Amino acid sequence: MEAPLLEAHRHGIALARPLLRALVLALAGAACFLAPWAAAAAAGAVLLALAAVVAVLGVARWDRTHLVVTGSTLVVEHGFLRRRSASVSLNGTVFEVERPLLGRILGYATVVAGELEIDCVPRRLTRLLQDRKLH
Repeated sequence: MEAPLLEAHRHGIALARPLLRALVLALAGAACFLAPWAAAAAAGAVLLALAAVVAVLGVARWDRTHLVVTGSTLVVEHGFLRRRSASVSLNGTVFEVERPLLGRILGYATVVAGELEIDCVPRRLTRLLQDRKLH
């Protein structure tokens, strides 16, 4: 592989959905502890453990996804136990950069390059891709 021009994780907004799920599970688990039944307390403990697992898996998935731009390719590497990678040539590939309102405010976009679609791409990486496309 060529020397990378830029390496990045997906934008931190990618953590919002799994962490929100974990928060909802944790709140439901805490609410179960307020109920006067022993079975509800056991369900609360299970929900809290599930919330922790959802949060850890979400962060691990985010941490193990890397976006790499080299002189001629965009590479996405992901996976924890089974590492996968997908790449697209920057030469002649049509790139589409979609920025929703929240993405423009927070600095992320979705990049579509051929068959490859990557969400939550940080602004600095999309700028580099667009600069490479112009040259």
